[in-house]
Amino acid sequence: MDIFIRGGLVFDVRDSGPGDGEPVVLLHGFPQDSSAFDRMAPALHSAGLRTLAPDQRGYSPGARPTGRSAYRLRESVDDVLALLEAAGLTSAHVVGHDWGGIVGWALAAWHPWRVRTLTSLSVPHPAAMTQALGHSDQALRSSYIGFFQVPAVPEAVLLAGRGAVLRRMLCQGGLPPELADRYVERLRQPGALTAALNWYRALPLSGTPVGTVRVPTLHLWGDGDAFLGRAATEATAQFVDAPYALEVLEGTDHWIPELAADRAAELVTAHVRTHG
Repeated sequence: MDIFIRGGLVFDVRDSGPGDGEPVVLLHGFPQDSSAFDRMAPALHSAGLRTLAPDQRGYSPGARPTGRSAYRLRESVDDVLALLEAAGLTSAHVVGHDWGGIVGWALAAWHPWRVRTLTSLSVPHPAAMTQALGHSDQALRSSYIGFFQVPAVPEAVLLAGRGAVLRRMLCQGGLPPELADRYVERLRQPGALTAALNWYRALPLSGTPVGTVRVPTLHLWGDGDAFLGRAATEATAQFVDAPYALEVLEGTDHWIPELAADRAAELVTAHVRTHG
C-alpha cells in the first residue's frame, strides 16, 4: 500500500516489512515526514514486525487542506483510523514522535480498542504537558509554539534565506545538519510549511481533551531534549491506567527516531512482544 484516501485527501504511506507481521503504525512529527523512521524501521522488520508509516496531513502533498480547522487533533486521529481501514486492520501497535506522539495519545484514549500498544517518543501525555506549563521550565521550552501560531509571519521568518532560520533552529535543537537540510527542503514546497504550522494553529480548536489512556504504554524521553522537560515526562504516569514504563535515554536529544533508532526499536519490539 503506497497511499490511502480519506475524504478526498490522498496520503502517502510506507508499508514495509513482513506482510504477516504484527502491524506497527509509525507517526512522525514536526517538521519531519515518514522518513524520520528510516533508521528505526529496518530493525523492526528484522524482528518480524510490519510497519506502516504515513506522511501525515499537511506533509503528504495530496493531503494538504487549507485553513487551520482542518488540522484539529480529531482530524489527525481519524486519518490513522482511515489508514487502519485501508490496510484491513482492526487494530495496530502505535508509535508516535513529537506531534505523532500527541496523535498516538489521543488515538489510544479515544479509541483504545484500535490500539494494541502505544509508544510515545519524546512527547508526554497532553494533560501532563498542560500541568507542567504552570510549575516548571516547560513554558519557556514551549515558547516557540506561540510564535508558530501567528498568521503568515513564521513562514516569512523561517523560510528566509532558503530556510536558513528553520535549519538553524533544528540544528540547535540537536538534529544533525544533513537531516535538517532534508526536512527544510521538503517544507520549502509551496504551502508545505503553512500546512505543518497549522497543526500548532489548530491547538485552540482541539475540543475534546485527551483523557486517561488504558492501553499498555511505553514512553521514551531523551534527557537532552531541548523542547520537552522532565516535569511533564514524570507526570505522564498519572494519565495511564494500564501497564506503563518510562525509559530515559541519557544524552539523547529530542529526535529519538533519528538519533536513538536502534535502542528505540529494541524497546518497541520488547513492548510489542510483551503486550501484543
